[in-house]
Amino acid sequence: MEESQTLGKRKEPEGSENLENPNEGSPLKRRNFTRTCMHEVAVPSGYAPTKDESVHGTLSNPVFEGKMAKTYKFELDPFQQISVACLERNESVLVSAHTSAGKTAVAEYAIAMAFRDKQRVIYTSPVKALSNQKYREFNQEFEDVGLMTGDVTISPNASCLVMTTEILRGMLYRGSEVLKEVAWVIFDEIHYMKDRERGVVWEESIIFMPPAVKMVFLSATMSNATEFAEWICNVHKQPCHVVYTDFRPTPLQHYIFPVGGNGLYLVVDENEQFKEDNFMKLQDNFSKQKVGDGHRSANGKGSGRIAKGGSAASGGSDIFKIVKMIMEKKFQPVIIFSFSRRECEHHALNMAKLDFNSQEEKDVVEQVFRNAILCLNEEDRELPAIELILPLLLRGIAVHHSGLLPVIKELVELLFQEGLVKALFATETFAMGINMPAKTVVFTAVKKWDGDSHRYIGSGEYIQMSGRAGRRGKDEQGICIIMIDEQMEMNTLKDMVLGKPAPLVSTFRLSYYSILNLLSRAEGQFTAEHVIKNSFHQFQHEKALPDIGKKVSQLEQEAEVLDSSGEAEVAEYDKIKLDIAQLEKKMMSEIMRPERVLIFLLTGRLVKIREGGTDWGWGVVVNVVKKPSSGVGAASSRGGGYIVDTLLHCSPSSSENSSQPKPCPPRPGEKGEMHVVPVQLPLISALSKLRINVPSDLRPLEARQSILLAVQELGIRFPQGLPKLNPVKDMGIEDPEIVELVNQIEALEQRLYAHPLHKSQDVHQIKCFQRKAEVNHEIQQLKSKMRESQLQKFRDELKNRSRVLKKLGHINAEGVVQLKGRAACLIDTGDELLVTELMFNGTFNELDHHQVAALASCFIPGDRSNEQIQLRSELARPLQQLQDSARRIAEIQNECKLETDVDEYVESTVRPFLMDVIYCWSKGASFADVIQMTEIFEGSIIRSARRLDEFLNQLRTAANAVGEVDLEKKFEAASESLRRGIMFANSLYL
Repeated sequence: MEESQTLGKRKEPEGSENLENPNEGSPLKRRNFTRTCMHEVAVPSGYAPTKDESVHGTLSNPVFEGKMAKTYKFELDPFQQISVACLERNESVLVSAHTSAGKTAVAEYAIAMAFRDKQRVIYTSPVKALSNQKYREFNQEFEDVGLMTGDVTISPNASCLVMTTEILRGMLYRGSEVLKEVAWVIFDEIHYMKDRERGVVWEESIIFMPPAVKMVFLSATMSNATEFAEWICNVHKQPCHVVYTDFRPTPLQHYIFPVGGNGLYLVVDENEQFKEDNFMKLQDNFSKQKVGDGHRSANGKGSGRIAKGGSAASGGSDIFKIVKMIMEKKFQPVIIFSFSRRECEHHALNMAKLDFNSQEEKDVVEQVFRNAILCLNEEDRELPAIELILPLLLRGIAVHHSGLLPVIKELVELLFQEGLVKALFATETFAMGINMPAKTVVFTAVKKWDGDSHRYIGSGEYIQMSGRAGRRGKDEQGICIIMIDEQMEMNTLKDMVLGKPAPLVSTFRLSYYSILNLLSRAEGQFTAEHVIKNSFHQFQHEKALPDIGKKVSQLEQEAEVLDSSGEAEVAEYDKIKLDIAQLEKKMMSEIMRPERVLIFLLTGRLVKIREGGTDWGWGVVVNVVKKPSSGVGAASSRGGGYIVDTLLHCSPSSSENSSQPKPCPPRPGEKGEMHVVPVQLPLISALSKLRINVPSDLRPLEARQSILLAVQELGIRFPQGLPKLNPVKDMGIEDPEIVELVNQIEALEQRLYAHPLHKSQDVHQIKCFQRKAEVNHEIQQLKSKMRESQLQKFRDELKNRSRVLKKLGHINAEGVVQLKGRAACLIDTGDELLVTELMFNGTFNELDHHQVAALASCFIPGDRSNEQIQLRSELARPLQQLQDSARRIAEIQNECKLETDVDEYVESTVRPFLMDVIYCWSKGASFADVIQMTEIFEGSIIRSARRLDEFLNQLRTAANAVGEVDLEKKFEAASESLRRGIMFANSLYL
């Protein structure tokens, strides 16, 4: 691998003379610092720039003195000036800056350059809604602009094409002619690369980019921007600049409002100084009054909505109080962020007594509203969701979340931009993408449900949302108000408000879609091996290796220093302990099957918890809950589906650390606290015979600390260790394998107790030897980590996935793509293996096009419904066939050594929540009728229907590619039957 060299790290005023030549072979490090901005560049070794230095400056100090491709009405910030200079050098650049800093100005410059140089430019965004907004924005300025999302295509031959990243990846796979004319590709919101599901799309698009194309990456602030640029430099053998700024054009003040209390406490001022005295006052005055669970709804699905009325959530009176105060102090417009869609609506409805718009403004709102709903047909204009939003909008109040009808969502955005919405109740999706700042931002909660647990929001999320506060040129400072309903650790708050943004970590994975597309590419220059080797994932892994090597040599030095006399005795003693531990682990994995163990996990039972290398010691069972399964990545090991709420001894400040959702055991000598921690069933490493009384209310610290004392007392009473449940005698397990394990453990324990060291008084000597054993063990582990390259892991996975493709007939023994594989190559919206099974096993052939649309809807990811699904007979049988096919694929994956939990695979791949809705819509039902059939939000139904249409079009293309004319017609008819009314109403941005 060619070494890339990074220039950086030298403080100096911007524009000072460059004293070093970056082309003299030594990897120099130099950095331009200014009040607002930092510049670095990663350069491939041997690279010789050809630009005239008098016009373009140098690699490490880019300055542009030529005629600008575009002029601005305002003076560019230093980070924008440097970015433009990098673009004029015709070199890739990553711009990492806060939401409101002005990254779009850089994108616009790249577009203007392409127009000036008669070249084409592509702008990609992660979401269709954002693509629509950008299309409108760029079209107003540049005119020759096209749009390509899965469901809309406008002017596909335009010089500037706005598209989603998935469309770009498809073009790269198919070797589209368009790319031959493209000079620049702009990747907006590149930090999306860490998205578990879709992150790989960005990674593949970057790897496949033709060498002549230069890239502009726009990102929220991230802490490893340099590493990303080095990867780009490594993959494309071209320089990549990093322009990083965490400067806010409008500084922020952060206040805390204690729920149930009065008044605001300034905790971080506009100079980012933390006010400890105010924080202490807040803790003292913290209201003990507990509000209900108003802002803790776990998923925000359902229909207590604006459309269907619904009572206001608790905690609402405080929000009413805050909003009223903001208006009185003229701190509007304000965005009030909630982490649940239902809650947004509840809070908005709570504002019934407030009115923020003048009569003149009301008239404009009504006019805009009437014009906006003209794109709907008559019957849809009378939908409750549309009729009930107008009274709110007239009063300058609005709601924005992903479950709203698209027309309402876009209308709210347009009114907000025009200053006609003064209080906007939104979910965090509003914080992404297009620049719609407010003067004030309110957080109704500091914890969110992330599918697994309630956790504090991370600093990256806080930066993104709080970045909406403060309008450039209008406000002297932006205001953030954080509502807190329980006492919060000072460090947790500091980490959240002042913490560093998260690093970008690769979520690269191999999909069947990618493997088949790589195998079917004619020119053969890209293989799966090439993609794995060049992935950001592999780059990050290899970068970490030198650190591991350093750690190994430190440990080896420590091992030499440790005393070695009497080592044999200690080694023998340790071996007995290790053997016992291994047998116990084996035994526990058998005992911990839910059907065996749940009956013993009663409240008060003492259990020992071990997570990886961390021993948490003994804890006390509070409660056991079954975890709702959550997709393929969920714990597939036995018993992974249960959570045991356990009281554990934790470090005093760690239990609520936002960067680490799990607390950590206290360090030796540290006085910790008992906290209830959700523990996955397989992490229990021992069960004690003992049970203790647990108070019914564990919220008071005293109640939890009394249990800590009881557990510590038991430790003193049983110096040899707490008595454990015997699987045979106490649990009544008669399995011969377990009986044998119990006997072996008992025999080893007798040897352990008889060993001279067991009663030895020479504690220092034992500790010394134990440490040596630990050090040696750690050295072995680190060495094996260095040996086990990620590359090998992916190679093995590739081999196994190829076996699956052979078994299912997508490729032959030589790896040549067959008919079935040619169809799967064209499908990236749903599970490509499963849907091609249905195409080739005749399931679709037996259905009419309405049933086809309904069955295909099972492939579209979207909101889950908690309702019992009862399907009509014409849908129940196809669904059964689909589930059987999914089960077969999961079983084949298991046979090919890709561990798959069959039930979980079926559940996560087959989502029948909208089958009925789509079937009735396809057959001509009205939208008002179909929304009564489910509790899923209207906007989510429409989004799913549009993705379904995109999916059906991919299936049509696939059927055409393999000569299935009848199927092609059926998919086309299914798609046609959906495309009407409000489901496919035009975006207001287009």
